Amino acid sequence: MNIKWHDRKKECMKVRERDGVTVLTWPELEKLTDYAHCFTTRLGGVSTGIYSSMNLSFTRGDRDEDVRENFRRISHVLGFEPEDIVTSDQTHTTNVRRISGEDRGCGVTKPRRFMDVDGLVTNVPGILLATFYADCVPLYFVDPEKKAIGLSHSGWRGTAGRMGAATVKMMKREFGTNPADLYAAVGPSICQECYEVSEDVIDAFRKSFSPQQEGSLFYRKENGKYQLNLWEANRIVLQEAGIPEERIFLPNLCTCCNPEFLFSHRATRGKRGNLAAFLGIKAGSRD
Repeated sequence: MNIKWHDRKKECMKVRERDGVTVLTWPELEKLTDYAHCFTTRLGGVSTGIYSSMNLSFTRGDRDEDVRENFRRISHVLGFEPEDIVTSDQTHTTNVRRISGEDRGCGVTKPRRFMDVDGLVTNVPGILLATFYADCVPLYFVDPEKKAIGLSHSGWRGTAGRMGAATVKMMKREFGTNPADLYAAVGPSICQECYEVSEDVIDAFRKSFSPQQEGSLFYRKENGKYQLNLWEANRIVLQEAGIPEERIFLPNLCTCCNPEFLFSHRATRGKRGNLAAFLGIKAGSRD
């Protein structure tokens, strides 16, 4: 597979193949050995056609039995079971929910107990958080001091609404997290060169970011459209939320530039499955 990195001089993330399943990880987060994480690719599942092969969505028309097998494979790679997974109910909000042991399995092995939640946080070992993507931005948070994690979906609405800051605020409230202790990662998503947006989207960013920041976030083209940089916008949000710059990791990998390797809504005009971000605290890590 020929992967097109955004900056060819650096990769940032690593491609890992485990038991026939190909995932992406950050070496910096792998050093935090009490935690398991990955971002999925299209490779290593059983789905076919436009969902080929590691589709992790029950709602796009794929066979449920294939999606369940894909979840089984991913959870096995990470050292969990499908019954340990808790999934988001993404509606482009900045709503964040604390996940408890009672939520275990919600969205995969039993019905979800909540709606309209784009961000998940927990301090319960043995739970594997999952959120879903096909161009939008995944945000990972690890607090090794309080043994807590967060995982959030941030499309353009979530980014303009500062979903990263909302997740940090919830972790501070629920677990006593100090933002200076956090490690954060911005996952594979659409790059600025691929992300053309209209004036109404840019208006939302003008309201949320300072005029001094606009030059690094977007530029206007002759056709009246704009190219928007969601990676930089989320980096700014995370840094302003108090996370040290050296603990914020970017993906250097665009979903739209790699439609054979990663699902992209724009590249396939909606004919696709879903990727997923996974983050969990390993069982027994408090011992």
